[in-house]
Amino acid sequence: MKKRRLQSVTTLLKRFWHFLWYEDSWLSWIVNVILAFVIIKFLVYPGLGFLLGTTHPIVAVVSGSMEHDGSFDDWWHSSALCGNDLCSQEDYYMQYSITKEEFQEFRFPNGFNKGDIMVLLGTPARSLEAGDVIVFQSKRTDPIIHRIINVDGQQGKAIFQTKGDHNQQSIASSSLDEINIREEQIIGRAVLRIPYLGYIKIWFVQLLNPNDTR
Repeated sequence: MKKRRLQSVTTLLKRFWHFLWYEDSWLSWIVNVILAFVIIKFLVYPGLGFLLGTTHPIVAVVSGSMEHDGSFDDWWHSSALCGNDLCSQEDYYMQYSITKEEFQEFRFPNGFNKGDIMVLLGTPARSLEAGDVIVFQSKRTDPIIHRIINVDGQQGKAIFQTKGDHNQQSIASSSLDEINIREEQIIGRAVLRIPYLGYIKIWFVQLLNPNDTR
C-alpha cells in the first residue's frame, strides 16, 4: 500500500515536470512565469538581501534624476541653483568643497539612466561619505537613489544630504527632504550598475497601471 502511494506521487511529479519543461501550451507558459516570479520574489531576492546585508539588494531606476546630458564637461557646466540664483553644477558642488577632479573619482561619475538596475550593499552609516550613491526611504512610495554631497552630525548620529546629479539642487519638500536624511532611512549603497535591465520592471508596472507615467 505504501509502495503504491509512493509510485503515484512519483508519477504525478513526473507529469508535472513534463508539463513545465516539455509541454508547448499557453497554460504551461503561464505556470512557468508564475513559478519564476515566486522563486525570484520569495527565494532569490531575500537570499541576495541576506548576502548583501540589505532589504533591497536590487533596485530599478525609475526616474532620470541621476542622468548626465552629454559629456561630463557638458553636465559639469550645465545649470543648477545656488540658493535662488542660477549657477552651474560646478558652482553648486563647490559650495560643498567638491571639485571636478574629486567628483570624477566618485563611483558612477557619469551618473546612470532610467531603466538601469542598481545592486546595493548594506553599508554602516559611519562608512558612508560624500560621493557615495545611496538608496533611502522618504515619504514617497518608491525609495530614492541619489548621491551624498554632504555629511553632518547631530547628537552623535550622521545626517546626510543628497542630490540627484541631473537635478539643479537638493530637494526639500513635504514628501522628500534630502537635506536631513537620517541613518535609519538608508537602505543601502549602490555598488554595481546593470544598464537598462530595469525597464522590464517599469514596463510591467505600466502594464498593470497605465496611469503610471514613470
